[in-house]
Amino acid sequence: MTEAPTDLAEEVREQVKDRRSYHGVIDRLNKASVDKHWEAYVDIPWDDPELAVDQNDPRWVLPPFDRLGETAWYRAQPPEIQAQIGLWRVATAMKIGLQFENLLKRGLLNYAYWLPNGRPEFRYVYHETTEECHHGMMFQEFVNRTGMPIKGMPRALTLIAQLAPWIPLVSTEMFFVFVLGGEDPIDYVQRKSLKGGHIKHPLEETIMRIHIAEEARHISFARHYLKHRVPRMPKARRRLLGLFTPVVLGVMARIMLSPPGPLVRRFGIPDEVVREAYRNAAAKGEITASVGKIRDLMAELGVITPVNRQVWKAMGIWAEPKKPAARAKAAA
Repeated sequence: MTEAPTDLAEEVREQVKDRRSYHGVIDRLNKASVDKHWEAYVDIPWDDPELAVDQNDPRWVLPPFDRLGETAWYRAQPPEIQAQIGLWRVATAMKIGLQFENLLKRGLLNYAYWLPNGRPEFRYVYHETTEECHHGMMFQEFVNRTGMPIKGMPRALTLIAQLAPWIPLVSTEMFFVFVLGGEDPIDYVQRKSLKGGHIKHPLEETIMRIHIAEEARHISFARHYLKHRVPRMPKARRRLLGLFTPVVLGVMARIMLSPPGPLVRRFGIPDEVVREAYRNAAAKGEITASVGKIRDLMAELGVITPVNRQVWKAMGIWAEPKKPAARAKAAA
């Protein structure tokens, strides 16, 4: 079984003080993508009996920290129903993940299309696109093997999301905020799940470890790109970025972390149970925490102002950003 690191040691961490240091970061990320990468149909032994997907496997039961898993309604369900609900949640997260990464790949290629010759970002964007293609294949293969009618994003949102790949033609900075808005919340949940020992099925664990390892590079590139570009943006564009960022993050975090409607309907989850699980202070705090790294980054870049702070609060994702010393301690 493929082993992939889950800590942050492989993510390039550097203050982008000038163009030379920024290019140094990209060179290191390019090298990392060459030295260590995974392929969906090479590095995952799909036909290994130990990795078989059974809808009634008790290893799919929701972990203790899951809001729905904590409810009396869920705990009262037969073991096979608990397992099917847990598998549906995992498969939906993967389906939404591959749909998001489809949008991301198209946006990255739109960005790369207009890059001048000699720009180091071009090579990295193609490394990332290749890796995201393998992520999409392994996510879809997992969904197929569940045998469940998983849809992913709601249809209305899917239609609106088709605008996302065109964002780089308007603002590359806003596009990479969108990238982080999709990648950081799921990375937050996956790391928490692995660290807590809540992933029991070896196929899910293998996929998750591969995804975390390569997403660390993708997240690092987006963060360093913003560190390099945002300080050089005209004031008016910085204001717009500051207003749109919390809207994008609030929407993306809820897409990634909230229960899908088809799951609620399929298993007849009562409205009061959904409210109990997902419309309380603890659930809202989880959503707020999932975008904490991006919020800290925006504060570091001076994008958060008294005006747009109200938008962060309105989107339900505001918390005081960590000071640089606190961030360094948390990373260690």
